[in-house]
Amino acid sequence: MMSGGRGLLLALLFLLLFLLPEAFKILILSFIGGSHYLMMDEISHVLHNRGHEVRMLLQAGVLMIPGFKYERPNTYQITTWSASQDYISDYEKWFADNMEDFLKGREDLSHYLDFMNNLAYQCRVILNESKMLNSLKDEKFDITVIDGFNPCSFLVSEKLGLPFVAVFTGTFANGLRVGIPSPLSYVPVFHSHLTDHMDFWDRVKNCLMSLVSTIVENQVQAIFENVIKDYFPAGSRPVLPELYLKAELWIYNTDFSFEFARPLLPNTVYIGGLLAKPAKPLSQELEDFIAKSGEDGFIIVTFGSMLSSIPLLEVLQEMNTAFAHLPQGVIWRCQHSKWQKELKLASNVKIADWLPQNDLLGHPMARLLVTHGGLNSLMEAIYHGVPVVGIPLFGDQYDNMVRVEARKMGIALRIDQLKADKFTCTMKQVIEDKRYKSAVMFLSTIHHSHPLPPDQRLARWIEHVLQTRGGAHLQPSAFQQPWYQQHSLDVLLFLSGSVLGVTYICVKLIRTAVFRIHSSRKQKQT
Repeated sequence: MMSGGRGLLLALLFLLLFLLPEAFKILILSFIGGSHYLMMDEISHVLHNRGHEVRMLLQAGVLMIPGFKYERPNTYQITTWSASQDYISDYEKWFADNMEDFLKGREDLSHYLDFMNNLAYQCRVILNESKMLNSLKDEKFDITVIDGFNPCSFLVSEKLGLPFVAVFTGTFANGLRVGIPSPLSYVPVFHSHLTDHMDFWDRVKNCLMSLVSTIVENQVQAIFENVIKDYFPAGSRPVLPELYLKAELWIYNTDFSFEFARPLLPNTVYIGGLLAKPAKPLSQELEDFIAKSGEDGFIIVTFGSMLSSIPLLEVLQEMNTAFAHLPQGVIWRCQHSKWQKELKLASNVKIADWLPQNDLLGHPMARLLVTHGGLNSLMEAIYHGVPVVGIPLFGDQYDNMVRVEARKMGIALRIDQLKADKFTCTMKQVIEDKRYKSAVMFLSTIHHSHPLPPDQRLARWIEHVLQTRGGAHLQPSAFQQPWYQQHSLDVLLFLSGSVLGVTYICVKLIRTAVFRIHSSRKQKQT
């Protein structure tokens, strides 16, 4: 018995020492609300469940998820900071005004740059919190996991003096910026609305869009350069393009069941579908509503975490009328308190302040997702095999819907051309034409058959970087080369010069030889 007990104890020690991951202290930076927060929250849970000590530095007051019941998690620690209440109120009004513009089909560069200016202001607030930052610095974290969309995350990580892993909550939109090979002949630039199959004029457009993208990125850098000058001492001021290349890993919230195939670097990991889970049972109230539609099933309607209701009566009316002409039941995320009182809700529609979207998509009677085209929603639709009708409003949603149509898993509609008849016909087409369902089920098979699920990919790659004391072995030496060396312009200049030099010498030699031969002949003739 004694020897058996010792054997069991040794086996347990072996498991603890060699099979279980080493525990590390990890700091998560989450400064943007909505889907960005939901992604960073899930990452925090995954890493905590792997046995790591996780703390989130969270900007409170700007979660922008109406109806969402935010509860302080008991699995990881949170340190909060916040801008003033006056600023938060102004920010929320600015955001609401922008949403009205988007619902009218008005999205332009000024909205994006205004957003970056707001992030820069918020960055000044957090960098002013020197006491809190010094306290975090004293805790000796091993690494930070940051939101790679927000330039401020890089600056805070640099201020703390910690290595970092950058998480980009969309597709590979910033590939050119972070050194990922992005051949313009088949890798569409962000906001180009192109697929990976481009004709000549598409490639011309893609090249021009890459130039526009560079100009826009320079404008964003200029906004944050002022922040850097104010909060970093001269001589040790970081430069954003260098910080982007400094990440130990770049983690992207996408998947090649959805994204176009393209080259990646060893330090690039994709975890699309991290928020998608096996469906949990629905409430009895929802089940009773679904049962009313029988075999026709039901439709889920949601415009993401940030847009909880449609403030424009004309858009709301067109959508409500379209739903009324469908045999399916419609479960629509729309706040009761903001429903237009003069508009009678269609009899087959149920509205709710918040929806268990993942669980609804996993229900066997789910027939369609009507969405804004957010990546988390689309990955959940792929996970559960539900086709979509997308109405993109801003940001990456337009490019996401280009991929939806290219994969034949749904149809996109423009918000400024949304009419009840067309909307009804489009939804019926996607539900009744089985090719859409077949296409999304095939994508679901691709997604589920990946050798490792997203949470394991995320945790194991971060642990790999921690265990190897950084990701330098995953980065190409090009990151240390000046731009002209990366593109071999010095080599091309040398070879061009050599060819021209050799050509010049050959021409001179030939001319000299011809001249001498000609002179020799003249002398013989005389």
